[in-house]
Amino acid sequence: MSDTLEAIAPVESIARRLTRDSRYFEIKREIEEFLYDEANMLDERRFKDWLPTLAEDLRYFMPMEFNVKFGEHAQRELTKREEQMSWFNEGKWTLTKRVEQILTGVHWAEEPLSRVCRLVTNVQLSAIETNAAGELEVDVSSRFLIYQNRCEYEQYYFVGDRFDRIRLTQTGWQLASREIRLHQNVLLSKNLSIFF
Repeated sequence: MSDTLEAIAPVESIARRLTRDSRYFEIKREIEEFLYDEANMLDERRFKDWLPTLAEDLRYFMPMEFNVKFGEHAQRELTKREEQMSWFNEGKWTLTKRVEQILTGVHWAEEPLSRVCRLVTNVQLSAIETNAAGELEVDVSSRFLIYQNRCEYEQYYFVGDRFDRIRLTQTGWQLASREIRLHQNVLLSKNLSIFF
């Protein structure tokens, strides 16, 4: 039975188990508040407030998913960064330009602006480290459910996982890396104009 379970679950998707001590829960509480604040900023369309929470070296990536044969999920289910097509493979500069475009008021996919509501849940820490600059970096996994409504009748749901690296800087926590795994083989919405 255990051999079958190991074959189904890709090794990289299993979060490493950190010691759940007081330090873990203190950092987790701060990270959760950071993620909830981020969700509120995005849902409330406060994009200019959101941009400073992104690290200058941010990597923002959303691979595409494929239907693959049993036993091939770990190797072939997700496209690889820099090697294959993806929904997003961006940095802070590109995200800033996307925000600027939306804020012109003439963005074809966001005029009128979407109404968005997101839930972030299942927040767990998988690594707590100090980088070369002496800054605390935390690897975080979470799940999301995002509802988007546009115009009158367009409505979409996005469900998936996020794997973040969040860095504590002198100005506070910043998102240094995000991999978004959208659990759709075919994109069911007309566009991906929202932020994850």
